Amino acid sequence: MLDSSSSILLQNLIQLSEPLKESLFKAQYTPPENHADVSIKSHLQSLLSSPTISDSGVRTKLKDFVLCCAALASASNSTSQHLSWVPGSLAIRAASAFKELSRAYYDDCMHAKCLMKVGELELDLSGVVESEKKLLIELMPEVLPYLKDKIKESAIDTSNENDGISAASARVPVAYAVLAAYQFRWFVTQVDAPYIGKLCPLGIPCSLTALDHWSPEVKGQGMISFIHLGKNVNAADIGGYTDAILDACCQNIASDDEIWHYVVEMSVLLVTLTQQNNPRSSWYEKMFNEILNHLERQPRNKQRRIAWLTHCEPLFNGLGLILLAHFRSLFPLFFKWMHADDDETVLLVLERMATVVRLTWIRNSLYIERLVDELVTLYKDAALKVAREDIRSHVLQILNLIRA
Repeated sequence: MLDSSSSILLQNLIQLSEPLKESLFKAQYTPPENHADVSIKSHLQSLLSSPTISDSGVRTKLKDFVLCCAALASASNSTSQHLSWVPGSLAIRAASAFKELSRAYYDDCMHAKCLMKVGELELDLSGVVESEKKLLIELMPEVLPYLKDKIKESAIDTSNENDGISAASARVPVAYAVLAAYQFRWFVTQVDAPYIGKLCPLGIPCSLTALDHWSPEVKGQGMISFIHLGKNVNAADIGGYTDAILDACCQNIASDDEIWHYVVEMSVLLVTLTQQNNPRSSWYEKMFNEILNHLERQPRNKQRRIAWLTHCEPLFNGLGLILLAHFRSLFPLFFKWMHADDDETVLLVLERMATVVRLTWIRNSLYIERLVDELVTLYKDAALKVAREDIRSHVLQILNLIRA
């Protein structure tokens, strides 16, 4: 027999599930050719409550409903073949249904509480206005370990030398790991500071599991989650996970083009966050060398150099004078890129060069003469470029910094 609170929650779940089930039923879905044995659509349909079911497992139904909403809502910006079939209108409807359920859940006096036990933590949520954020925080101790296990099911078993991508995929289709990674990313990115910092012991293990996976899609969602953490937590929140996280960053620097911009942004954010008062940290050196060595092997890869040049400024600022030790690797790349065909690369290189000149004693380095020569050449060549005025302005700025 259901108590009054559970009965009301079950009715809300059933009522909110019906429109989603109808929209899911109408959505055009064809399993990808290489995953013909998997139906993500059927899996999501199974998570929604049926009006014919009436039992005491309301908590399970609540988690299933939220996981379905997480999957559909996360599809709004997904390029994955496993979620790109979800219509934008359905993604919006799922996010709206989750908000409506959250409001109903916390309007019930049985759940309306400011102090919440989350795992071993007791969090004061009196400052959280959004009901949906409260519900996600409440569910995280149950949902995140579950999603971590779903991601791990199709990962390569490193303890088994005979295990590989084919064997891992044969055990469990990778589509389920991709789905779990998107659900996890959605969960984490809905909660910001200061509460997400308290939840790091729950979120970080799942993010690391995603980064260890062989699938770029799974890795990418783990990286987005870490980027969110890097922007919303402090070094103390990360605590004992620091070395494991930075090692995972270094291990993923050779990732595919499609997620390399995430690798760079994540790595720079996390190394500067955790090593901010220690420019001589071995992690700064290792991260910097790993990225530069990778770029040296692909200096003409426009996508990668732009990602690096866009996100590396905090790393330069963190290293400060220690940048002098990296000139041998850094300036040959700068000299190549400042004469690139695209104006975006040229402008980004000049901006980063200005930072390096500002932070170091470049006038005493071996590269000063060639730098001046290259800048003069670029100033002349800029006449043929669309962004000639901006390029020349940056060149003059750097020359003035050198003279100062």
